[in-house]
Amino acid sequence: MSHAIDDTSARRTVFILVLAQAFLGAQMPMIFTIGGLAGQSLAPNVCFATLPISLIVLGSMLSATPLSALMQRFGRRAGFMVGAGGGAIGGAVGAYGLYLNSFTVFLAGSFLTGIYMSAQGFYRFAAADTASDEFRPKAISYVMAGGLASAIIGPQLVKVTSDSMVIPFMGTYLGVILINVIGAALFLFINIPKPAPVAADAPRGRTRWELITTPRIAVAVICAMVSYALMNLVMTSTPLAVVGCGYQQNNAADVVTAHVLAMFAPSFFTGHLIARFGVEKIVATGLVILAGAGAVALQGVELGNFFIALILLGLGWNFGFIGATTMLAGAHEPHERGRMQGMNDLIVFGGVTVASLASGGLMNCSGGDAVTGWTSVNLAMAPFLMLAGAALIWLVLRPQEA
Repeated sequence: MSHAIDDTSARRTVFILVLAQAFLGAQMPMIFTIGGLAGQSLAPNVCFATLPISLIVLGSMLSATPLSALMQRFGRRAGFMVGAGGGAIGGAVGAYGLYLNSFTVFLAGSFLTGIYMSAQGFYRFAAADTASDEFRPKAISYVMAGGLASAIIGPQLVKVTSDSMVIPFMGTYLGVILINVIGAALFLFINIPKPAPVAADAPRGRTRWELITTPRIAVAVICAMVSYALMNLVMTSTPLAVVGCGYQQNNAADVVTAHVLAMFAPSFFTGHLIARFGVEKIVATGLVILAGAGAVALQGVELGNFFIALILLGLGWNFGFIGATTMLAGAHEPHERGRMQGMNDLIVFGGVTVASLASGGLMNCSGGDAVTGWTSVNLAMAPFLMLAGAALIWLVLRPQEA
């Protein structure tokens, strides 16, 4: 009976978080679609075209630990409100940077947008807070599935807003402000109990070093980081590659739409697959699909290749990242939540930051044309997939602790 009560509350929380993922989350495909193109128009050197996206991820990485600590003390609602505020301010500063034609100001706006990206990353953990062990992987999957709507809303808003003003892309950033202001109201209805104050005689839990050296946690973090970083590496360069290979900006938006749909559509059943086959097998499947995405991309630069590669990239990310998140969520205690989840996202988004920084350099500065750059981006996936695969195999084969 207690599980039924807990999961009734958890399902209500999941519903609100799905709406937040769908509406507030639309700003991320919007910004990732045009961020590199806007950066390319402002940057003094095309090698820095994807630096705005890198700054978003850097802002997310640096925000993860303080946001996690804030939520541990004041609750999820406070952290999510701060995230929406960061998204709105980031959109405003980004729009101002476009108005001034200032790459520096535009980068500052991107960095602030990272506060929202970090807060959005905690939606999946919030879904698991009050869920039973049985419902937890499904709760995480359902919240991630909310991105399905954002995959449609975001790129379509780009088509409507990117050229709606004299200054290209400025309308999109003004739209981001509205999304955050309106979407923040959703968190007024969220009801996740604040963590109870830690009593003096309560278990203090493992230190950060003890947590990260726990084999299951270490592998979960590695697989999450690789899945997310490689997805970001390729997705960040995609609009530049599509346009650089002679296609239209709207084609790039359509490819990003297909990619983000593939990221989130499987979430309706990923949790069920994890429950049935085990989390390790689903993470492994995700890594294999990511490798398939790179293989398709290397076959050519026809528009169909872009679509298929980016769809596989999204699907591989879904299995790899949701699987790793589920693995992590079951490997630490509630009183370790703030410490572990903040450290996890710091590491994961640290890897994503490096990937997004590398993306622009590989795409624009590793050869003489877009085709060569796109090839370099996809070849760069291989060593990291081997690292994650080796870690997962090691975890599965190691003797089980008593």
